[in-house]
Amino acid sequence: MRRRRLLTAAPALLLAPAALGQGTDGWVPARPISIIVPFAAGGPTDLIARLIAEAMAKDLGQSVVVENVTGGGGTIAAARVAQARPDGTTLLIHHIGHAAAATLYRRLPYDVQESFTPLGLVSEVAMTIVGRPDFPANTMQELLAEIRRRGDALNLGHAGLGSSNQLCGMLLQAKAGTAMTGVVFRGAAPANTELMAGRLDLSCDQATNTVPFLRDHRMKGFAVTAARRVPGIEDVPTAAEGGLPDFEISVWHALYGPKGLPDEITARLSRAIQAAMKDEKLRTRYAELVTDIPAPEKVTPDYHRRFLAQEVARWRPLIQAAGQYAD
Repeated sequence: MRRRRLLTAAPALLLAPAALGQGTDGWVPARPISIIVPFAAGGPTDLIARLIAEAMAKDLGQSVVVENVTGGGGTIAAARVAQARPDGTTLLIHHIGHAAAATLYRRLPYDVQESFTPLGLVSEVAMTIVGRPDFPANTMQELLAEIRRRGDALNLGHAGLGSSNQLCGMLLQAKAGTAMTGVVFRGAAPANTELMAGRLDLSCDQATNTVPFLRDHRMKGFAVTAARRVPGIEDVPTAAEGGLPDFEISVWHALYGPKGLPDEITARLSRAIQAAMKDEKLRTRYAELVTDIPAPEKVTPDYHRRFLAQEVARWRPLIQAAGQYAD
């Protein structure tokens, strides 16, 4: 009887590694992985995090859960991951605001570049420069002339210091050589509502949020901040086509582990992220969200590390020139 029981159990033991999917390729997480999202559930960052979590779980053979830790413009979530044990089970997803935080916050409990292990970029979304439906300008050049003529008589909406739309607006004002009056909203949605109602003049927002409204002509589109036009709003030119060169901005997202993540774990997580970028469900949903999958070379720790340094350096002089800090 004992021999029969052992033989009966053997197939289950043999199938156990297969049940883990591809997670046996190197390091295997001993417990569920948490992806910490610095923003509220339902927003763009949260949506991307959940798609990635599901796809990574398939490759790692372990549950990957999303946890929303809001507040402090994303710094509370980042601090939590920076202080986490470097065992590969606590990760951070953050966007362009992580690079801006290096200058925007003069006192942080972590170093934006040194306190994390970069794992790779996971999404890129073009931004759009948009205005109320009856805004008097129709082209990028006309818009710049209007900004220079009216200055702070125009209001520019954004979701707070360090938000992607605030950074885009900051660059727009620098290119125009004059400042507008900033109006802070609790996220992009209320700003877009005010814009479409004609109570807000201008905004910069990611294409994920604006494409439906631009398609229906409920807001006016002046430019997309990408190298090519965005599907669904092909009538909106790129900033370069509109006569505004060197104005490429994307709302990029990337994954990070804590500092000191062992090489084996870093490599395994990076492979899982690369596998996630090939997941059919993720790719389909990204297309619906007007979100680009980064080129394969960008979904690597080495590229991510260099890119983050470049982004920190890019936004530092603009933030310092504006003299607007979050602390």
